Amino acid sequence: MKRIVRNLIQILLGAFIFAVSVNYFAISNDLGEGGVTGITMILYYLYHWAPAWTNLALNGVLLLIGWKFLDRATVLYTLVAMAFMSFFLNLTHDWHFYTDQRIVAALAAGFLMGIGMGLIMLGNGTTAGSAIVAKILNKFLGWNVSYALLFIDILVVLVSVFVIGIESMILTIVSLYVSTKVLDYLLEGFNPKKAITIISKHHEEIAYTIDQEIQRGITVFDAKGYYSKQERPVLYIVISRPQLLAVTKIINRIDPEAFVIVNEVQNVIGEGFTHQIMEESKENA
Repeated sequence: MKRIVRNLIQILLGAFIFAVSVNYFAISNDLGEGGVTGITMILYYLYHWAPAWTNLALNGVLLLIGWKFLDRATVLYTLVAMAFMSFFLNLTHDWHFYTDQRIVAALAAGFLMGIGMGLIMLGNGTTAGSAIVAKILNKFLGWNVSYALLFIDILVVLVSVFVIGIESMILTIVSLYVSTKVLDYLLEGFNPKKAITIISKHHEEIAYTIDQEIQRGITVFDAKGYYSKQERPVLYIVISRPQLLAVTKIINRIDPEAFVIVNEVQNVIGEGFTHQIMEESKENA
């Protein structure tokens, strides 16, 4: 029961934030959107059809098409999300934010839309429409949900250029990018890290110095160069972003010729990362 209540609160809050982003920022500044919401906005600009009702109708059709690809709980939560979304779109249809700097409206709309969609999905629901298609792509093709949404949304945005113009289309793409990044962080974690792979003749000294100065665990892999046929240990370390500069300085100081690869890590689960965060949260509680 607690989980259900929590999900419903997340969906309620997400639907409200989503509606505010559409009416208060996007429509007020002649911006577009992707997916079903983008189509409802195009219909509003062309025929002044209320987004609250066109959104409900189009999403209802897509939900009927895609319901078999979603579990029963997700379908029920999505119905709740659709109802709340239409209610809040109708409630906020007179809310307007006008600005000469429309990039501000685009950034705000994207940020709030990402939060709104993220809260709804964290509540085990979807925003229906393209989100259903994105979930299907995720289930059968393994596509990242947020980037599947971006792909689908851009298709709608490209069509909207004939209604809102090139400038508004470009601003809409900026808004979509922001919403995708926000949604990605909400769904996959707020704990981005850097993974560093180090190949060096002085691997032992580098590992020792990092361990002493940064106090971060290091994994050593045995590897062999294809061309040289020489065996050489490879160091692998996951660090926080602020530690990247310090680690880079250590490597350059010990071996300027070291081969270093730095990768983005969206989330890390395990001792020293999530465990540490949990302990800090308990201490601050």
